[in-house]
Amino acid sequence: MLSTAKRIVIKIGSSLIIGDSNEARKNWLVSLASDIAELKKSGKEIIVVTSGAVALGRKPLGYGLRQLVLEEKQAAAACGQITLFSLWAETLKTVGLSSAQILLTADDSINRKRYLNARNTLETLLENPAIVPIINENDTVATAELRFGDNDRLAARVAQMAGADLLILFSDIDGLYDADPRTNKNAKFQEKITEITPDIEKMAGGAGSLVGTGGMATKIAAAKIATNAGCNMIIAKGIDDHPLKALADGGRSTIFLAKENPLSARKHWIAGTLYSAGTITIDSGAAKALHSGKSLLPAGVTNVTGMFDRGDAVIIQDSEGKRLGRGLISYDAEDAKRIIGKKSAEIEQILGFKRRDVLIHRDDMVLE
Repeated sequence: MLSTAKRIVIKIGSSLIIGDSNEARKNWLVSLASDIAELKKSGKEIIVVTSGAVALGRKPLGYGLRQLVLEEKQAAAACGQITLFSLWAETLKTVGLSSAQILLTADDSINRKRYLNARNTLETLLENPAIVPIINENDTVATAELRFGDNDRLAARVAQMAGADLLILFSDIDGLYDADPRTNKNAKFQEKITEITPDIEKMAGGAGSLVGTGGMATKIAAAKIATNAGCNMIIAKGIDDHPLKALADGGRSTIFLAKENPLSARKHWIAGTLYSAGTITIDSGAAKALHSGKSLLPAGVTNVTGMFDRGDAVIIQDSEGKRLGRGLISYDAEDAKRIIGKKSAEIEQILGFKRRDVLIHRDDMVLE
């Protein structure tokens, strides 16, 4: 599965980054970075979701390993975030790669504009083969109501946002068991999960380590998010050096299989959107282009109605009012009205900026 995946999100738990002495495991990070470099050489796109900021910030604040209240976690994150991202930047530099820091809150996956901004930033970064986006939750500003609470679910949301086809959760356990293998020697390992049933969810327990906030329950929750978005997911033990190489060489892991690919899942989501905020009328040439698999260009649009924002769902119809499908619009209503009938090369001159050459990209469109 690792060999066939194109866009991969890798989540690294706090227990892997922070050693028993509460210091960073720098040699392990170097081994992981070299694995990432090898994957990128083969043409794969890599996104890392990292934990560890709160854990690294405990020491300078004198918090030790006691339970922290929200304000203390935010303070620890503020102290540890600099150290964490510096570690990633320095480590990736040793293998010829550069890092880009992205901090997200749960609100960024809910608020449509912020979701689109984050997604577009990721897409732009991934166009550069020398860049590895490094993502963490913005614990310094997130409130209790607007926190992912663990980076397993954050990683799944990132995989969904990026349209990844594989999510890897590296932790201190090698996969899912039907009972806790630390307390039950008869616990049975689950190699492949094709459907997340209530029985599968019952196999999950609580948090797995003192420095982490996740556990198997959060990994199952992440699997539901990822597989529903068309992304396969793997839980694997990452404590040893070169964890990606070990996985590629057949290392033990639990695989959660998605029922469709990310693009199909996205199109089903678009098709199922309940509310359409506007209507785009197109000419016969544009209709023909859409049915041949092309995106919708401004030049082929004759009319725009409705009040919508960038990223909203709109109906696409022909000049006779026949509904052709729906899609997610790249510009808000006022800007769209100004550029219809114009060539894509004219967008920036008309608006003073340009987001995309198209009004609706073919990957954001479902025809009926």
